[in-house]
Amino acid sequence: MYRTKIVNPILQGFNPDPCIVKAEDTYYIVVSSFEWLPGVRVYQSKDLVNWEHETDILTNQVDLRGNPKNGSIWAPQISYNDGVFYLVYTDVKSTNRPFKDSHNYLITAPSIKGPWSNPVYLNSSGFDPSLFHDSDGRKWLLNEIWDYRMTTGNKSAGVVLQEFDEEQKRLVGPVYKIFDGTELAKTEAPHIYHHGEYYYLITAEGGTGSGHSVTVCRSKNITGPYELDPSYPMLTASDKPESPLQCSGHGSIVQSPLGNWYMVYLCTRPLLAKAAILGRETAIQEVYWTEDGWLRLVEGGNGPLIETEIITDKPLIQSMKTDFRDDFKDVLDKEWNTLRILADDSWCNLKSRSGYVRIISGDSIQSLFEHHILAIRQKDFCFHALTKIDYTPKTYNQMAGLLLYLNDSNYLYAYLTYDEVLGRVIRLMQCKDGVYTLFPIIIPLEDGEVELKVEVDGPIGKFYYRMAGKAYWLDIGDSQELLFLAGGFTGNFVGIAVHDMDQKAGSYADFDYFEYQGLDRFQD
Repeated sequence: MYRTKIVNPILQGFNPDPCIVKAEDTYYIVVSSFEWLPGVRVYQSKDLVNWEHETDILTNQVDLRGNPKNGSIWAPQISYNDGVFYLVYTDVKSTNRPFKDSHNYLITAPSIKGPWSNPVYLNSSGFDPSLFHDSDGRKWLLNEIWDYRMTTGNKSAGVVLQEFDEEQKRLVGPVYKIFDGTELAKTEAPHIYHHGEYYYLITAEGGTGSGHSVTVCRSKNITGPYELDPSYPMLTASDKPESPLQCSGHGSIVQSPLGNWYMVYLCTRPLLAKAAILGRETAIQEVYWTEDGWLRLVEGGNGPLIETEIITDKPLIQSMKTDFRDDFKDVLDKEWNTLRILADDSWCNLKSRSGYVRIISGDSIQSLFEHHILAIRQKDFCFHALTKIDYTPKTYNQMAGLLLYLNDSNYLYAYLTYDEVLGRVIRLMQCKDGVYTLFPIIIPLEDGEVELKVEVDGPIGKFYYRMAGKAYWLDIGDSQELLFLAGGFTGNFVGIAVHDMDQKAGSYADFDYFEYQGLDRFQD
């Protein structure tokens, strides 16, 4: 056996709420996708060291139009039983307190790539559903339960359990309250595992921020009562401000063929110890069962680690590459995501002009319905992104360009538009915590295709442009502070988009290529 050194996080950028499963000879991790589609990103690995984006599960099963930011697809859980993949997930339609409209669904498939079944509705009592397959053939659904009567801001009231009848495709029998949570509160993300003579309930507590933690309890009966780990939490960074990994929690476990156990969990890497602009990421550490039957980190203590080891049966080297380029040939690369709607020929196609993607204009940049944007995750603190655009706007309400986008309240957008005096121009806009700014700079453009570029160096970003074929990049305004592109449940995205507030599908832009160059080299 070999001890392979790795660096966390193993899934960089916006990859929160990981759930791991092993099917045959392959490990899979699914992560939350929130308002971005296709939903539920899947990563795969043969060795737990090197991971690649394999597929995305939710395509035509969901309608996210109008869903609020930080809503939609939460905490998917994947399991594998008798040759079938099971995925349960929450579609959050409203987060306005004191209530939370969170609907839970189940889909199944014979392969990780589908075809996936139509969703089976389960319940709406709380989020973070999880399906457990017991050895007697019975299946049980767990979820966090939300109690609007609580006076605290977060109203998670513990974990409930109910049997799922696969033939009837519905929940049956009594609802069992199996865990009230601890004083850490905000109990969510329940998973049950059977090991030895116990059922182990692994939960997240303390909220998804700095207090995030993993708490374990156990019972000899699946319906309880559950005994709390006397040394909880078994994983947290809440008391470790010096740790490079923060907000650590939301864990799930898997056993390797070599007999070792591992936990994947959510974490963040705050920039300047302030803001997690990359969003919530996924890390891994080895765990073991103590003689008295509790789960512990192999390295000791209960803290997350940037550097750790995976036990492998052959020597391996971890490789993480974040560079990306799409020249828009034949089909869109699977790395792309869209907001609340899928990319289809009605607004985004590679057929109208060879070697280009044509994006037909949608609503405004703040729309929760028809925002026509193609974007990828920011995975590096430092990066360059560039594109070439062919666009001829006719009014100031028509715009297309390159943007940094967290959500409809936080974005930075360099775009081509029209000015009544100067004609076609480049402008720069920003929305910061809901406060909108249109920067005064207006750059007239000659006819022809235009290249746009953004250079990001940690907390600072700057946009540039040049006419196609020119050698030198020219400034678009001043450098901008970017820490506001952090927060909420997602991470920052980098993308291209077209908007028209005069008329639906009133204009279109052709993009020749898109390139992202990651400049964080600690992983090489």
